[in-house]
Amino acid sequence: MIDASALARALAQYRRDGYAVLRGVFTAAEVAAIACAFDRHWAKGMAYPTSFRHGNLLYRLGADESLGKILRLVQWPSYVDPLLEQVRRDPRWLAILEPLIGRDIKQIINQLHWKPPGAAGAEFAFHQDARFRRPASAYRNLATSYVQTGLAIDPHRRANGAMRLYPGSQRLGAKELAGPGPVLDQAMGDEQLIAAGLDPKRLVDVELDPGDVALWNVYTIHGSGPNETEGDRRFYLNGYVRAQDCDRGEWAFRDGAPVPLGEPVLVHYEELHARPEPHFLED
Repeated sequence: MIDASALARALAQYRRDGYAVLRGVFTAAEVAAIACAFDRHWAKGMAYPTSFRHGNLLYRLGADESLGKILRLVQWPSYVDPLLEQVRRDPRWLAILEPLIGRDIKQIINQLHWKPPGAAGAEFAFHQDARFRRPASAYRNLATSYVQTGLAIDPHRRANGAMRLYPGSQRLGAKELAGPGPVLDQAMGDEQLIAAGLDPKRLVDVELDPGDVALWNVYTIHGSGPNETEGDRRFYLNGYVRAQDCDRGEWAFRDGAPVPLGEPVLVHYEELHARPEPHFLED
């Protein structure tokens, strides 16, 4: 159960600043179980010779200058992981989301993210999530219909690559920040903000403890640096959208009732129906 007064404060901050944090939404026992799921998917992904896709499920591997092969993220692990499938439609998400986007909610993002200790990179350049909502014709009223959430599995601090965020930037509209390539292959740098006419001194570090939930707007500018500690920094991301404003995505809640996953539907993988079979990708 989420404390009503804490939720009210978080929602007010979200509307004002474009982000908010709710403390202790998931218990230590629940986080420990989710951490085991992360470990399972890390082991599975690292056993692949290169990135692997099966429908919407994607294991995205990368080459780090210090560690060699690493698993950067897994998209839509919930198709094959019953625990994560339950977590993505836990009623606590509805309590957070309903005041913002209603009771009919689809899901666009379901991802596991790692920042392993000792990695030379594992950064995310400053960006807005609106950059990834493509094709634009599939999304309506994006600024008010989409909420991104992140559940901390480990402590998130500046030293291990906690998210850095620009408060109030959700009101600035679309900004060109990162280069044309994937943001996870680019370093986070203040020069990106300065070039866009923004003051890096306004950045805040979104520091979290395990079980805390962060939420932010699709236009909120954010990024994250490398992990310079000896421990991992794991983040379970789930992005939700008002169903009537989105032509894609899996259902999460229909009239407030959790909806389990069935056969995969179109989200971001454009070849879902043409090439749904398991296959490796050339990175």
